[in-house]
Amino acid sequence: MTSPTETRTSDALRVLNRVFGYDAFRGFQREVIDHVVAGGDALVLMPTGGGKSLCYQIPALVRDGVAVVVSPLIALMQDQVDALTAVGVRAGFLNSTQDLDARRQVERAFVAGELDLLYLAPEALGTRGAQQLLDRGRISLFAIDEAHCVSQWGHDFRPDYLALSMLHERWPDVPRIALTATATSATRAEIATRLKLTEARHFVASFDRPNIQYRIVPKREPRKQLLSLLRDEHPGDAGIVYCLSRASVEKTAEFLVANGVAALPYHAGLDAGTRAANQQRFLREDGLVMVATIAFGMGIDKPDVRFVAHLDLPKSVEGYYQETGRAGRDGLPSTAWLAYGLQDVVQQRKMIETSDGDLAHRRNLATHLDAMLALCETVRCRRVQLLEYFGQTGAAGCGNCDTCLTPPETWDGTVAAQKLLSTVYRLDRERNQRFGAGHCVDILLGKQTDKITQYGHDALSTFGIGTELREAEWRGVVRQLLAEGLLAVEGDYGTLALTDASAEVLGRRRVVTMRREPERVASGRSAKPRGAATVVAELSPQATSLFERLRGWRATTAKEQGVPAYVIFHDATLRQIATDAPASLAELSRISGVGENKLAKYGEQILAVLAEAD
Repeated sequence: MTSPTETRTSDALRVLNRVFGYDAFRGFQREVIDHVVAGGDALVLMPTGGGKSLCYQIPALVRDGVAVVVSPLIALMQDQVDALTAVGVRAGFLNSTQDLDARRQVERAFVAGELDLLYLAPEALGTRGAQQLLDRGRISLFAIDEAHCVSQWGHDFRPDYLALSMLHERWPDVPRIALTATATSATRAEIATRLKLTEARHFVASFDRPNIQYRIVPKREPRKQLLSLLRDEHPGDAGIVYCLSRASVEKTAEFLVANGVAALPYHAGLDAGTRAANQQRFLREDGLVMVATIAFGMGIDKPDVRFVAHLDLPKSVEGYYQETGRAGRDGLPSTAWLAYGLQDVVQQRKMIETSDGDLAHRRNLATHLDAMLALCETVRCRRVQLLEYFGQTGAAGCGNCDTCLTPPETWDGTVAAQKLLSTVYRLDRERNQRFGAGHCVDILLGKQTDKITQYGHDALSTFGIGTELREAEWRGVVRQLLAEGLLAVEGDYGTLALTDASAEVLGRRRVVTMRREPERVASGRSAKPRGAATVVAELSPQATSLFERLRGWRATTAKEQGVPAYVIFHDATLRQIATDAPASLAELSRISGVGENKLAKYGEQILAVLAEAD
């Protein structure tokens, strides 16, 4: 006799194969799905590209009723619904972009049980009208996507998420599944508490994204370094470039366009129509680069983003991981590249010092920044340090990050640190003036600048005692002392100041080990080809030709339907079709990612494309 658990598993597996075209679950997808289908609550942590969506989409198709998906991504709901519709799933959404007729049509479908999934924004779910609508239908489950948005200490806090605790109160018998790609153990506990999921079962996958190569390079001329990265390693690839300010976004996008790179800006200062248009172009067109503030990217399902570049230092490891995770969702080789310099550290320290909130809030911000700085300055495997931050220990060196591929040199920087700190100490007597890192370095190098002459700083005992290091090396010393809390930044002008820990170095009670600054750094080139070039190189010449024909067919089909290309098929599916060259619908149906609906809709067209190539 078949047990209920076996029945649920077999039902879920049939849906996985028939609807989505996959033969087997990945990781603990099956355990999550079985648990939710049986009516249990779940908190799921799974990296971007790990298959989180299936953890609620399949239960939605197995359980009776309509799954309500809470998502903060109004601008992307249409694409999410299009992707589900393409595989034969009945999906709809309700948000402020719709007219009254469209809303009423979706509402009628929901009440009639003619939907499998309904997407709502958290602010909509908090309204009386939406709650009364849900009371009129049969809800199979609640899925809370991007659940880290409920964390008030997190990088993507959304106040509307705090009201989602009412789901348990108003619909106590409906199972809930909260999902996120980024959360430390503390954030996970906060999610469970705020959403009243304290009894939920936790499922925590590995945070490792082995296909992403993490690289952090010293910032010299960041836009030129970025251009070198794109030209040398990612020509024609889709990617995201993150900048801290709107002005930097605009200037970087203009710079890339002027140098032949198709790039678009995205930030809150643009009007809503321009932002939406640029986002849609990025999703639908191949090879575009989006230059954006961190306001862009959450929930972007584009699987073929081959690189994510940061021209400014992220505020936290969580934010860095979330943003870099938008690269390589398809599992193919991708790059996470960050240009990092002294000014980043000074700027972030100043922002914390002047931020709103109480002392505890500022300390929390500083703790997040310290962890990010430690990742930047580490001489260990970056992936190992990243995984340890999220509580995943025991990993070996990855062999696919910059510190593994080109191990950095270290040196005893204790004497250099003492010279720098001594200079800051001597300048500390002149607090009515403002002296930043550049002035301190000029003193150590013995430069007779107008400012040094004006203030008589050429008479200081530390004037000219640092000529053994280059200016870039001294700036590296300042940066690393700031990163380790051996130096501080005060005021609006970035004045350097000593800390309590400085005395340990000046008193010769602490050794300071530093990373050696390289002579010259451009993009921080990888040891092997990346991006699309690697993807094509892995195929035979015949398969490469078929792959490009299939991509051309997909682009035309996607344009005709007004949907992103990945809604038709992912690159990984096209690559397998190009490699296997199926000669019949039966053979095509065995390709991963080809479900019943897509086979019926596109099968003959694909076979025709393959036949034309013979």
